[in-house]
Amino acid sequence: MNPVLVLVVVALIGFGFMEPVLWVAAAVLVFGHVRYGRGGSRSGGRRDMEYREYRDRRDHQARLERRYQRENRGRLTRQARRQGKQPGGRDASPPTRR
Repeated sequence: MNPVLVLVVVALIGFGFMEPVLWVAAAVLVFGHVRYGRGGSRSGGRRDMEYREYRDRRDHQARLERRYQRENRGRLTRQARRQGKQPGGRDASPPTRR
């Protein structure tokens, strides 16, 4: 925590015995520092959150796709074979005999 911020918070708490509203101000400062970090007005924090949310959605989607592939592997293989995308499908050339 920034030493100046600590000093301000301690002063606000000390003067808060005369004016309890100053305790609220100290709490708001601490909350702002904890929530938004140093330099709370940085725009990079928002971009970091957006990227983190994007990454979480992407990872979740990848997990769902892997699960779908695993659960439907047989059906997807049969379907691909029917469409001729794998050996043994309708459009595949017949095996050669020697």
